[in-house]
Amino acid sequence: MNATVPGPDGRPRCRWCAAAPEFLAYHDTEWSFPVDDDRRLFEKLCLEGFQSGLSWRTVLAKRENFRAAFHGFDFDRIAGFTDADVARLLNDAGIVRHRGKIAAVINNAKRTQELVKQEGSLAAYIWRFEPKGEELTAPQTASTSFASIALSKNLKKRGWSFVGPKTVYAFMQAMGLINDHAEGCVVRERAADARMAFTRPA
Repeated sequence: MNATVPGPDGRPRCRWCAAAPEFLAYHDTEWSFPVDDDRRLFEKLCLEGFQSGLSWRTVLAKRENFRAAFHGFDFDRIAGFTDADVARLLNDAGIVRHRGKIAAVINNAKRTQELVKQEGSLAAYIWRFEPKGEELTAPQTASTSFASIALSKNLKKRGWSFVGPKTVYAFMQAMGLINDHAEGCVVRERAADARMAFTRPA
């Protein structure tokens, strides 16, 4: 099967972005472009956790609702959530109402605070796990990697939850630690240029 399909402009794109109308903009402007903003990194880890057992389309369609419910994924605010906040979230039809995943976001917000104190920023910590070129497989042929397993293990050791190797691999694809656009995809070169120009946080 061809890894690309023609987009609305006739140019080739990763096949998966044709699966739903809302995927196109996400594919063209976000996926595999490098991110160094702590709040965006935290948000994506949380959303990947919510996606576990569901489709990304479900979560992407609710992303703005998630952002409103979790105060823009401000982990300092979320770390202070109480039982009343959990009850509010469980009654919010705009998000995925899963008690364990909601609890994981609150727990992981606290763990993020600890990590930022220890490492300087979530970004500096995350980007230390960027895989080396020789570790990469062909685009979109893997669901885990040596780097995602290592990051998953380290996060779990620090007390994080809902951060298994597959979840972390999807996070690394999306946040630009890996350029996983298909060979021939019109966005692959743009993502590669963005990664080349990107200053890794220290």
